[in-house]
Amino acid sequence: MLSDPVTVIKGIGEKLAADLGEMGIHTVEDLLYYFPYRYDVFEIKPLSELIHEDKVTIEGRIIHEPSLNFYGKKKSRLSFSIEVEGVAVKAVMFNRAFAKKQLNPGDTLTLTGKWDAHRLQITVSNYKKGLANQQSAIQPMYSLKGDVTNYKVKKAVRNAIKTYQDDVPELLPEQYLESYKLPNRVNAVSTMHFPGSRVDLKHARRRFTYEEFLLFQLKMQMLRKIKRESTTGNAQHYESAALGKFIDSFPFSLTKAQGKAMNQILADMKSPYRMSRLLQGDVGSGKTAVAEACLYASITAGKQGALMVPTEILAEQHFQSLTETFGQRASIVLLTGSVKGKKRKETLSAIENHEADIVVGTHALIQDDVFFNDLGFVIVDEQHRFGVEQRRALREKGLNPDVLFMTATPIPRTLAITAFGDMDVSVIDEMPSGRKAIETYWAKENTFERILQFIAKRAEQGEQAYVVCPLIEESDKLDIQNAVDLYHQLEGFYSGSLQIGLMHGRLATDEKDAVMKQFANGDVDILVSTTVVEVGVNVTNATIMVIYDAERFGLSQLHQLRGRVGRGEKQSYCILIADPKGETGKERMRIMTETNNGFELSEQDLKLRGPGDFFGKKQSGLPEFRVADMIHDYKALETARQDAEEIIENGLLENNSAFRQLQIYLEDGTVLQEKLD
Repeated sequence: MLSDPVTVIKGIGEKLAADLGEMGIHTVEDLLYYFPYRYDVFEIKPLSELIHEDKVTIEGRIIHEPSLNFYGKKKSRLSFSIEVEGVAVKAVMFNRAFAKKQLNPGDTLTLTGKWDAHRLQITVSNYKKGLANQQSAIQPMYSLKGDVTNYKVKKAVRNAIKTYQDDVPELLPEQYLESYKLPNRVNAVSTMHFPGSRVDLKHARRRFTYEEFLLFQLKMQMLRKIKRESTTGNAQHYESAALGKFIDSFPFSLTKAQGKAMNQILADMKSPYRMSRLLQGDVGSGKTAVAEACLYASITAGKQGALMVPTEILAEQHFQSLTETFGQRASIVLLTGSVKGKKRKETLSAIENHEADIVVGTHALIQDDVFFNDLGFVIVDEQHRFGVEQRRALREKGLNPDVLFMTATPIPRTLAITAFGDMDVSVIDEMPSGRKAIETYWAKENTFERILQFIAKRAEQGEQAYVVCPLIEESDKLDIQNAVDLYHQLEGFYSGSLQIGLMHGRLATDEKDAVMKQFANGDVDILVSTTVVEVGVNVTNATIMVIYDAERFGLSQLHQLRGRVGRGEKQSYCILIADPKGETGKERMRIMTETNNGFELSEQDLKLRGPGDFFGKKQSGLPEFRVADMIHDYKALETARQDAEEIIENGLLENNSAFRQLQIYLEDGTVLQEKLD
């Protein structure tokens, strides 16, 4: 059986088994699916097809005696010429003095190394006597630990395939294998370890890419089904006419994208199942207006609503905004850590007795002494700032309320359907008309004084500025301008003519709130800050965002910071101070100056950084795939999602024998249970 320990395989003793265990290989199945992390391709091509600085393989005959030179301490350089296609090619080997005795004029060699087309020279990394064996032109390279070598892994895998190939189950129904022209599972396993050609390897990888995506998406779709079916009787019968009047009272018309998102949410609210939906949209796209309308719909259905945000100052801003928007239509209360004593008791009583229709707050909303009367609709703003436990605690405050998660971090669709596969996703991808685009410039550090003079001019007109930098204090490891130094530098430059504030992550919460309040009230002209300002308050007078050492940030973070300005009528500016050394950093700056579209930026960011860095690996919930790559294989991901939806909706796992192996594989509920928790 594939669950047998690896010691049953010929040639694996206790020592090798222990070393393999360090690599996560404990069973025969673990070994079979421990695929190479890369492949060295030893493909002989004509000289005319070799590309400068590529890794290449050539064959030829040694023309003369190799020359050996020593330099430095124990360093050597062995050079000789070989005849390839009637042309003399120079070969150079470093620190292989022993090879001089092995190589003689007239010997035929196969050399692999870096090609210099200008000098007709190869810097050799591997060599072997004789001509290349085309059957072994593609060599698998495994990620190794301890005393384990590539040779030992290959030998063990070969023996495992020979003995256990009949035990490898075919998970995919025949219709998918035929439809997508995929090899069967056992052949694909063998090809992944011992590819006969690039074409064979490509098809084996395609097969496992699709299989991994399909299994993951099936788990997501099963989870959605379980969630839906566990919450029947959750329909909210809201008053359409009252909602229409409420939307008409907005001082603006909803965009098409806002209307579409709102209709999707309202349809969920009408359904008997509990809603779990992610609403994503760029900064300023109007997510709040959509959320407010749906919140009002829930109130007309006789329910209570809750809005949970990450910081007290943001909670206070939302409380003020909702109070203005709703007027006499609803009773709104604020519950944060700062609400204490008699005021807190009164607020808790109003929530419990349904005297409060809407509760706005921080994580204080989910404390044990908070009891809702009939919680029907919950909005979690900047949802990635809250842990799973906090979100679950809020849901459990009511009878399975509909939950709307909001984020201003535009997540590419590819990632959204994977990371949030158990949620529905609504996207507002259109900006309200008449909104002024933020002008973005990339500047070098030697222009900083001119930038400060520009800020002073705008400040005379009552405008404010953020100056953001990556670290708080000096670091010997990173030459980055830090917030404290920058604060003192600005104080010296302006000599009291402008008020400077300082905010960073080491300040206590109440200290941060105090600084932000001063800035929001206009008592501070320039706020020097680390990225704690990224999620935040609405300061309409703030028109300038200066980001120091901008090359240290990802595109999505830069875009989030840029979104702190441009919230009023006045023209706003984002100035990136950066001197990137690498091409990626320069590309980032160029992209930032060319587009204000958060979704375009997030796609670019994903390409430049990868999904782990995009979300932060610890909180991402992204699965680890052996073969599949969400970025490059996004078309396969979409296909797998559609197939998974069809399989679950039509009950094919239970009712179709062709899907039996898939069902057996998925019946291990541990992954599902983790997600449900």
